[in-house]
Order: sequence, then C-alpha cells, then structure tokens
Amino acid sequence: MTPNKPEIHPFRIDIPPADLDDLRNRLARTRWPDELDGVAWSYGVPVSYARKLAEYWGTDYDWRRHEAELNRFPQFTTEIDRQNIHFLHVRSPEPDALPLIVTHGWPGSVVEFMKIIGPLTDPRSHGGDPGDAFHVVAPSIPGFGFSGPTAETGWDMPRVARAWAELMDRLGYERYGAQGGDSGSFIAPELGRVAPERVVGVHVNGGLGFPSGDPAEFENLSEAEQTRMARHSEDGLGYAIIQSTRPQTVAYGLHDSPAGQLAWITEKFQEWTDPARDLPEDAVDLDQLLTNVSVYWLTGTAASSARLYKESAAVWGQPQEYSALPHGMAAFPTDYAIRRVAERDHKVVHWTEFDRGGHFAAMEAPDLLVGDIREFFRLVR
Repeated sequence: MTPNKPEIHPFRIDIPPADLDDLRNRLARTRWPDELDGVAWSYGVPVSYARKLAEYWGTDYDWRRHEAELNRFPQFTTEIDRQNIHFLHVRSPEPDALPLIVTHGWPGSVVEFMKIIGPLTDPRSHGGDPGDAFHVVAPSIPGFGFSGPTAETGWDMPRVARAWAELMDRLGYERYGAQGGDSGSFIAPELGRVAPERVVGVHVNGGLGFPSGDPAEFENLSEAEQTRMARHSEDGLGYAIIQSTRPQTVAYGLHDSPAGQLAWITEKFQEWTDPARDLPEDAVDLDQLLTNVSVYWLTGTAASSARLYKESAAVWGQPQEYSALPHGMAAFPTDYAIRRVAERDHKVVHWTEFDRGGHFAAMEAPDLLVGDIREFFRLVR
C-alpha cells in the first residue's frame, strides 16, 4: 500500500480586522523613550525618526492594499518535519522554465521578493529573454511569518535546507536552482550539499561562507572588500549576539510593542542598505518595508524568527564540506563578501560586484539582482 502523499493546501493571507485595530491602537499608545541630543544613529534609531515611521504605519499605511498584492502570488502551506511551511509558488508561462527556490533571511520575509518574482517568472513580459524564465518557489523560513512559530528546538539552517529539499521533491521538481540572501545565502548552499544530484547551481547575495579567523583570509583585500568588511564591525552585531544567546528575552518587547518591532528591524535597514542613501526609505520603498515589518508583527513571530540565530550559532564559522556545485555571487556595497573565503568551501564560477544597492538587493536593486541571477543560471541550465 502506498503511503498517503503529504498534502499541499492553498493559502490566502487574511488578517482579522481586530488585529489591525489592535496594531493601530498600540502604535497610538506607544510610550516613547528619552534620547540624548546630537548622537544621531550612533546609539540606535532616533526617537524622532521612529515616531515618524510609527505615525505613518498607524495612520496612512494601508495593510489591506499590500495584503491584496501579496495574495496575487499563489501561496500554499504543507507540513514538513512536523512544521507548517508557507510558500509562494509562481509558475512561469514558459514551459522550459527552470525551477528556482529563493530564500530570505532576518529581518526579511517573502515580502522582499515582490519586485523580482515577475521578471524571474515571465521575462518575456519584462523586456527579457524567455529562455531565462524560472518557476519560483519562495518559502517562509520555519519560525518566520506564515511558517511560524516553530514548536520545537533544532530548526537551524541545515535543517531548513533539508526541509527545502523535501519541499522541492514534493512539488515534483527533480532539477532546480537555489538562490538566497542573508540567512538564505547559507541555506541555499547547504541545500546544494543536501541535494547535489538535484541542485544545478547556487546563486547568493550577501555573502558566501564565514571567515574562519585565519589572518591570511584578510591579507591583501581589495579596496571594495576592505570597505565592505569595515561596515561589519562589532558595533553592528549587537542584534546577532542577543538573538543567538537570549532570543526569548528580547522577544517580550518586540512581541508586545509594534514600535519596538519596527525599530528593531528598521535599524538593520539603516545599516545594511545602500550607503549612498541617507535613510531606509531612500533605499527601499517605505510601504514594502512596513509590509515586511507588519508580517512579523501580525504573525507574532518575533521570538521564533530570532531563534534561528540561537539554533544556528553552533554552525556559524565552522568548516564546511567543499561543494563542487557551481556557485555565483552578487556582491553589493554593504555585503561582507570576500572571494577567497567563498572559494575556500565552494566552487565559484561567477562573481559580480555592484556599486549600487545593498544587503536587501531584491528590494533595493531588483534590476541588478534579477540580471545577475539570469546571467549565472545561463551557465548551468
């Protein structure tokens, strides 16, 4: 007797009106902290800036409009390894399209991909070559958004990669590519190690591998590499240290205060977006940023998303099995990408450095990211 095939269920986002009313009420009743004069962003998000964003979020931002935009993408849920998995699955009109699984990170979500899904799935309608088409699968990482919260320990990045292999198998894709940014830039290469007979190539933005601590890895860096590395000092890693050690403690404030959740995420958009831009909304669309924050708030996943750092702390910086699959890298100005580090554990066949955009490339420079994904996968289709 053949076991029952795990079910895949259609999904549609439909936030209860009471939850939106509660969000607006909480924003209106925010108890704002004091701040020092003249310190700008050096102590964190300035109160004046946070208040401006919170006021817009609570009065002028229209969740229902953006919810409808998200719902234009076919969405589904399925259970893998005892965990609910939410994903977008947008098939290309081109019959020979290559399946591609794309993975976000923290503080991102599938909202990041709203501007790249159309050009990736239907290049013919976006001025591109139909031969570059992809069937796009964009899952929410367990613990994030509509894949959250998680209900047990152990959901580190290797386990996520194993779940992605199962998801693609369940969708019937025997040959596919993998792409990711932030945490996705570690999950996508790990998926290549989990399913090397299925994954034809891995493309990432953000970084490809952690430095090992060997001083030789930092010798004779290019000027661009030196600039990118200088932006990743200990001063900007406080969030990661907290989330990788005490994610539950920080979650109380984030889960109870939308202003707290907004500031926690917005700080990273200030630090990681294009350095040529003064404020986050100069680099990304403000409504798209707030839609991303809203997903965290409305799904109550501040704690479970932060747990990815705690669960994965043991594997950060550890030696990895060399992957002989073709890898491509799109390095943007705020990324910590060092080619010699990437080549230590991966076969790198494509490397592009951009002088525009930043860490949230799918939101900041979708044209550049889409172009680089297309260029890399032409090598391996």
